[in-house]
Formats: sequence, structure tokens, C-alpha cells
Amino acid sequence: MQTVETLNEGLKRAYTVTITSKDIDARVEKEVAAIAPQVRMPGFRPGKVPANLVKKMHGESLQRDALNNSIQDSIQKLIADQKLRPAMQPSVELDENFEFGKDAEVKVALEVLPEIAAPSVDGLKLERLTVEVADEKVAEAAGRIATQQGALEEQAASHKAAEGDTLVIDFVGKVDGEAFEGGSAQDIRLKIGSGQFIPGFEEQLTGVKKGEEKTIEVTFPEDYGAEHLAGKAATFDVTVKSVLDGDKPKLDDDFAKSLGLESLEKLNELLKGQIEQEHNGLTRTHMKRKLLDQLAASHDFDVPPSMVEAEFEQIWAQLQHEAGHEEDPEAALKEMEAEKEDYRAIAVRRVRLGLLLSEIGQANGVTVSDQEMNRLIMQAAQQYSPQDRERFVQYVRQDPMAAAQLRAPLYEDKVVDFLFDKAEITDRAVTREELEAAIEAEDGDLKPHVHGPGCGHDHHDEKPKAKKAAPKKKAAEPAEAEAEAEAAPAAEEAPAKKPAAKKAAAKKDEAVAEDAAAEEKPKKKAAPKKAAAKAE
Repeated sequence: MQTVETLNEGLKRAYTVTITSKDIDARVEKEVAAIAPQVRMPGFRPGKVPANLVKKMHGESLQRDALNNSIQDSIQKLIADQKLRPAMQPSVELDENFEFGKDAEVKVALEVLPEIAAPSVDGLKLERLTVEVADEKVAEAAGRIATQQGALEEQAASHKAAEGDTLVIDFVGKVDGEAFEGGSAQDIRLKIGSGQFIPGFEEQLTGVKKGEEKTIEVTFPEDYGAEHLAGKAATFDVTVKSVLDGDKPKLDDDFAKSLGLESLEKLNELLKGQIEQEHNGLTRTHMKRKLLDQLAASHDFDVPPSMVEAEFEQIWAQLQHEAGHEEDPEAALKEMEAEKEDYRAIAVRRVRLGLLLSEIGQANGVTVSDQEMNRLIMQAAQQYSPQDRERFVQYVRQDPMAAAQLRAPLYEDKVVDFLFDKAEITDRAVTREELEAAIEAEDGDLKPHVHGPGCGHDHHDEKPKAKKAAPKKKAAEPAEAEAEAEAAPAAEEAPAKKPAAKKAAAKKDEAVAEDAAAEEKPKKKAAPKKAAAKAE
């Protein structure tokens, strides 16, 4: 193999590698010798087929394999001999005039990672914003769980349902006088004013009493999810089985025991601990963003354009996806185009921070242990069906790139924790609202991709999200949903939901946003899935 450097400019490198025909032929001969014992041919005993006949039968495929293997080995030798650190997979181009029997000339082009001066981890100063959990917040969380669990007082038969009350109803839906599939349900809970059912449904139940029967007339929205009902007039024969007061949940030891806990005090302890955990997540979010800002301000070096372009394309694709779900997609896309260079600058910063964190981690012995890696693999495997989990585990164990993708987020967190330990930290007590405002107000960046040990530098597994406008409805406190799921297995599981942010916050550090405790909103009961439900 002969190597000639043809370009050495900044982070760009190019080489011409010549692989001799002698080397390729030698590989073919070696492969022939390896497969000959398995070749079967009429007239010859097993393993006694002459080499020239084996070549005649499989020569073309053997030559292709030998050429490909020679190219791959040559590139690996080039990288090792030149002590290169590729930023992305090298571009490889075989001379279009190549013919077997002649030397192969291969052009290799790549970008290398920059040489980063040993980053200093001394002198870092961070402020840790802490939030104390107030007793009233715990009580509010417990109250919401009680409301969700139906710990409500049944009202007298004379009580007229008002907004905020919860009804237990049966209903039968009809279109043109005929009951339709999915339009009937029994023992459904409906809180008046919740917007759970289609427009006009709940309003007509205001004033009903226990035992009352009422026919409601509504029209399905034009954009209703079920096409056969969209825009159609319908009636619902409703039977009110009970009226529950939505403002007076029962909070006592009996309620706590219904969730599998010893007492109301134990429930409050659990809720307080989980709210504290959420606050700690927000605190870490703020500290991490401040840390990244300090690192970005104190380090400036060239980054590989190909890595920046890959990062930008990922950011841009996600923003386009998010824009497609806005009320005015064209306006959202136009706004994106006006800020395109800002997003490109985000990609530059994101790549630079990723390389910097990786350099800090490697220089200070930060590693992901085999035990931690095994745990990551097993956790990731759970998202696959049982029959595919073993295949996934084998794939990750055999593919260094897949393993690096899985390892990267944990490696980043460990580097950040290392830097936290080195920093001088001062504490300041604030309210939750002040902490959230501090996170929202800071300009930052999307999540950096950390190139940890073994990373192939040609992947970016984190999916940045374009920030969207905050939802109109406030989600339930996450602690209450977690307490419900843990204490009462029979309760509906609450899905995670990331805190919403303004669109301008798309320039913030996504790594930080993902570290924050996610807000959760309990799933609605069965009613939303019925035909009378509001389509979201």
C-alpha cells in the first residue's frame, strides 16, 4: 500500500491510497484456500476440488470481497499511521477506470477533530437555585390525586349539577335516530366544564339531578377524528346516576389506605419527596446551562464543517416537523428561514461543546463502566417486543457505533457531574416560579453531542425539539401523578410531558431542557375515547 497526502488544510485531509494488484490477488488466494474444503463438485471428493475450479466458480465475488476488504484495511491503516481522529466517516472513491488485475487507486477525504488544548476545569463558579417545598403545595397535590381517584362526596338527589361537579352517567349516542358504534358507555365520569366531551355536550348537563334522564342534541365538529361522524348532528340519551361535588375531595387516612399507603402522612411524605425531586431536576437544569455557558465563553476552536452540517440538518428537520403542526405552518416556516443563520450558529456551538465535554471527560478519566453500559442496553431493550430484545442486545454489543450512541447521554451527564464537583457553588433560595423564569430567560443552545470514548463521530442520536407555545391548560403537578402510579397500581398511569417553552427558546440548551423534571398530566378516563369525546 502506498499513501500520498493531497490535502492538508485546516481540519480537512485528503489522500490517494494505492493498493497493489498483488495484495488483492493474495487475498483472493487466501479466501480460495479457506472455502475450498467446503466446495462440492461432481467428480471430486469433498475438499479435493482444484483451486482453479473454485476460482472459476466464485472468482468474481471473491475478487469483489478482496477489493472491499483491502480498501477497508487500507483506510484503517491510513488512520493509524497518520494518527488521524476522523470527525465523520471518511469519503472513499475508487478510480472509475479500475480493472481487476491492476493496482487500485483510492481517494480518501475526511475531516479530523481539532486539537483542543487541555481544558482547565479550575475557577468554575456556579449558583444553585433551590426551592423549598411548601406544605400547601403538598396539600394541593394530594387534593388533585383525590379528585382524579374519585374521592368526591355524592350530593343529595335535590342537588343541581354546576360547573366543577362530576357526573356519573350512562349515555347512548344516535345519528338519524340510529345508535352508532362507539357512541354508548356506562358509568362514565364527566366533570362539567372540563372540555372533555365535544362542544355543547357538557353545557347541556348543567342543572341536572341524580336519576334524571335527558336527551342532548349536539353536532360533531367538522374536523372530528371519526370521518363518518364529522359535521353530523347527533343526540345522546343520558342517564345521570349520581352527582359528585368536585370541590370537596376527602383527604384522610382511609383515602391514603385506598392507595396502598399506611396513612395520609405517608402520602404527604411521598408527594413531598417527589416534588423535591422535580425541583432538584430544575435546579440541575439551571446549573448545567450556566456551566455550558461558561465553557462556551472560555473556549473557541474550529470545528469540523461536516459535523456542523449534520447537526444543523438534524435541528432544521426537527424545526420543520414542529412548524408543520403550528396553526399557521407557512408563517412558522417563514420565521424559521429568517433565523436560519442563528440555528446554524447553534449547531456550531453544540458541536464545539460536545467535543469540549468529551475532551474534559477523557482528560480526567471519566468513563462509563461495563455494568452501567449493560444496564443502559437492558433498559433500551425494553422498548422492543420480547422476541426482538435479544436481537437488539446482540446488535448493540457487536456494533461500536450503536453502543456509542447509547453511551453518549450517560457519558455527558457524568462529565457534567465531574465539573459540578470541581466548581465553587453558592446556594440561593427561590420560588419555583423564579427558577422556571430563570431557565426560560436564558439564551443557550440545543443539546451538545458528546463524543465519548468509542464514539464514531458520525452520529447524533439526540433529537432536538423546537420549542412550542405553552399550552393553555396547566398540567397537573408531576409528583401527584407519580404518587398515584406508585401507590395505587390500579390507577391510570400518567404519561410524561415536557414543559412547554416559547418558540424563541429554541436557542436554548436542549440537554438542559431534557434534564428538567417533566410535567405530567393524567390520562382522561374512558369517556374521551367514546364518540362523544372531544377529538384532540
